[in-house]
Amino acid sequence: MPNVHELIRDHVTLSIRCLDRLYLHAYMPKLQTSGGLCYFLRDHLGHPIPSPALFAPMLDRFVGAMKTFAATQHVPLITFERGQRKDDVVADYRARRPLTEGVVVIGVAQEKMRAFKAHKLPARGTAVSFDFSRQSVAVNHYYFYVQDPDWGPAFLKCGTYLPYPIKLCLNGHEWVKQQLRREGVAFESLDNGFLACADATRLQAICDALGPADVQAFLDRWTARLPAPVTARDRAAGYTPRLALQQG
Repeated sequence: MPNVHELIRDHVTLSIRCLDRLYLHAYMPKLQTSGGLCYFLRDHLGHPIPSPALFAPMLDRFVGAMKTFAATQHVPLITFERGQRKDDVVADYRARRPLTEGVVVIGVAQEKMRAFKAHKLPARGTAVSFDFSRQSVAVNHYYFYVQDPDWGPAFLKCGTYLPYPIKLCLNGHEWVKQQLRREGVAFESLDNGFLACADATRLQAICDALGPADVQAFLDRWTARLPAPVTARDRAAGYTPRLALQQG
């Protein structure tokens, strides 16, 4: 009995090797431990006591910056309802706001992440001190759905609580399509791939050219443009995101 490969072999008109969807995380290495958090609050920011009371003003500043960005850039800011399929909601905004580059829509959703929570330690004289640990909490995340000059449609998801995790969702096929358009190579597109291409050899060469530097360039471009949870002074001190692959 013939297998699937044998059944479709004579009907394939284009075959390529290409990265598909990429899900990556960006994290701040200096904010991953309780010790690093205490250093950030006390030694870097100059607060005598690393206290959880410092979290709320930082959260308010970050959320306020995102709301200001949406208002000044005239970007729709929406709340995802429970059970909604985010891709379907965003597809409608992409159709109504066809950008060549920029933020199409910003979505807010409450989701779980591992954030720092404080535990007050027994008093030692008049000194007050806290211990911090990473625990699962439900917090708001902001989804920035962008149209990127190199990657086409993509999104970044930013957690609003320390240590401010970022998730990137990219598509290698979309990156290749952007390069083909730039070079003027004609192709017929599928929803997630290619039906045909005027230069299949060049298509494969572009697929093979996609590498880590292209992913890093995307992160650098958008973290420079979007509201950040840390200040320019913090970034100068090394509080910047670093990419990592998620392992199951």
